Amino acid sequence: MRKVIVSEFMTLDGVMEDPGGAEGFKHGGWSFHFGSADQQQWKVEELFKADALLLGRRTYQGFAAAWPTMPGTGAYGERMNSLPKYVVSTTLSEMTWNATLITGDLAEALPRLKQEAGQDILIFGSGQLVHTLNARDLIDEYRLMVFPVVLGSGKRLFPEGNEKKMLRLVESRTFTSGVVLLTYQPVKERHGLS
Repeated sequence: MRKVIVSEFMTLDGVMEDPGGAEGFKHGGWSFHFGSADQQQWKVEELFKADALLLGRRTYQGFAAAWPTMPGTGAYGERMNSLPKYVVSTTLSEMTWNATLITGDLAEALPRLKQEAGQDILIFGSGQLVHTLNARDLIDEYRLMVFPVVLGSGKRLFPEGNEKKMLRLVESRTFTSGVVLLTYQPVKERHGLS
């Protein structure tokens, strides 16, 4: 069965907002201060191990406007542009960029997608979608690239008010940039024990 994998850039204080600087956030572009060849290679490998993207409306619109015409992206850009995308939105009606709109209940649609033959499904960005999936226990794995920066404000991956979730560390890796990759899988609690 395919897994739904959240792959996020995140600051030490949990902010995921606008790592690329395109959203107008006052600290936008914070991820650009930390890059390395080993970090880039890992992102390429991650993308090629998946065969679909699941995106929220805002991330989809931003990516669809940028990726098809972005110069110098090489094989990574070709893969981003060619992968099927599944977009969760209640306001969009027309899709471009090899995308399919998911309508109806995510708790029904997502298990059907996971049952299809293929590789894993990646979620990049898409904060509101991640919050919704997290609340419904529909995420199989979190890949958090933690950047050594504290912003003090911004949208967080796990906002206040979330229910308690137990996660199990399945991998950690440090890149030469100082960015740390932490891979977690949810733990199903039983009778107070994990």
